[in-house]
This record gives sequence, structure tokens and C-alpha cells, in this order.
Amino acid sequence: MSEFRLTQISDTHLARRHKSLIDNFEKISAHIDATRPDLVVNSGDIAFDAPTNADDLAFAHTLHQTLPVPWRALPGNHDIGDNPTAVGPAPAQAVSEPARHAFLAAFGEDRWSFEAAGWRFLGLNSLVMNSGLASEAEQFDWLGQQLALTTGRPVALFLHKPLFLNEPGDPEVPETAIRYVPQPARQRLIEMLAAVDLRLIASGHVHQRRDFTYRSVRHIWAPSAGFVISDARQERIGIKEAGLVEYRFRPDSFEVRHLRAPGQTDVDLDTLLK
Repeated sequence: MSEFRLTQISDTHLARRHKSLIDNFEKISAHIDATRPDLVVNSGDIAFDAPTNADDLAFAHTLHQTLPVPWRALPGNHDIGDNPTAVGPAPAQAVSEPARHAFLAAFGEDRWSFEAAGWRFLGLNSLVMNSGLASEAEQFDWLGQQLALTTGRPVALFLHKPLFLNEPGDPEVPETAIRYVPQPARQRLIEMLAAVDLRLIASGHVHQRRDFTYRSVRHIWAPSAGFVISDARQERIGIKEAGLVEYRFRPDSFEVRHLRAPGQTDVDLDTLLK
């Protein structure tokens, strides 16, 4: 395969009770049907609030089954709970093995690896990092095995949470610690990835579109496919809009296209919480 086209969606937050989010997903599905990528990746927060409403996860899976092309998914904090950080309060819904297993029962996997167009693609569960759960150690062991198989191929990494805001040494502060892969798991992950030709880290979670390069690695933050968060609730870091990201991978290169599906709307979180 000389070219591999991948569409990333993120933070769909699907639930039967939120028609506006279902409508946005259907607009994205229609766009995917028109463009026919080789693969769709949902980088997490697939469900609106699965830790407190198991039906959200089941419903989200049902809608993904209607996508017209192959797809893969990764868990977000609204799917399996959040990871603890070194600073700030404990998460209200902490990640747990039962919640992770519920995700596995619905979606089959919470990490994956495959090759296409001369690239190695990796998907990681960022929510178990720094959790102390058995699956955290298992995932790091698995990652080491997968990295050993890259044999010089460029690597694209997908996960729910961005690694950091601007650089690996960004300090963790209580107000924003939950936005990024927490320390010390972040540093361990970065050290492991230093052994391969990492070109891309694609994430979601923040509900803001952002695209920057740090030391030859391009960091793409996909916007939410579902809703935006007002400036009153969250400071503006990137672009606040609903949308998706399209990638075109060729041996030793890739292209990125930021866009919105036709008809997709900027649903405001405040309207969902009324």
C-alpha cells in the first residue's frame, strides 16, 4: 500500500439523550461515506458519561457500527474514568479495571498496533497511565514489544490525552493537570518513544483544535466531534470548533487536513448541561 488515508474523530460524547451530538455524528458519518478513508480512529470520549451510565457506551458502539468504513477506537476519561495526577484532587471518576473491561467488552481493544503505507501506527490507552493498575504495566510492556518491531519505520501515535501543552517539562498544576498525560508516566512514555522515528502524536480530549511541532514531532489535537466548551469554562488554547482531522500517509511522509463535516454545528456544552 503506497498511500493510507485515515480520518480522526474525537470526543463524540454520544448518548441517546443528546440529539444534537447524535446529529453531529451523523454529519461526520455522511462525510466519511463521501470521502471513504481507509480507516477512522476515534481517539476517545466516545460516550457522554459511561462511568455513570453504561448505556452511553453501548449506544456509542451501536452508532460506530454504522460507519461505512473500518474503524478503531481508544478510551477517554468519559469512557473508563480519569487517571490520578501528582497534583490536584483525585478525579471524581477514577479509572478502574471494571470500567476498562466494560470498554473492552464493547469495543474489543483499548490499545492497538498495525502497519500501513510504510508506517507503524500505535494506539494507546492514556487513562491507565499513572494509575497503578495492572493494565498500566501490561501496556508499557506491550508498547516496548511493539516499538521493537518498527525496524526503522516512521511511527504515528494516537491516544486520548495530549502529552503536554508546549514541551515535556511543562509543570503540572492543579488547574490543568488532568488535560495531559500525567507525570511520571509521561516521561517514561517519551523515553520509550525516543528509540523510534516518531513523526506524529494525535490526540483529543481538550475540545480545541491545535497543530504544532516540537523537535520534529508534529502534535495534532483533534477538536471534539460533538461540542465546544465556552471560554467561561475553559481558557482558549487553540481553535474552539467542532470538527475532525484527515491524514494522508505515504512512505516517509504525511499530510494533515483540518476541517468540519458539512452541516456540523458548534453545540455548546452549557446547552447540554441545562
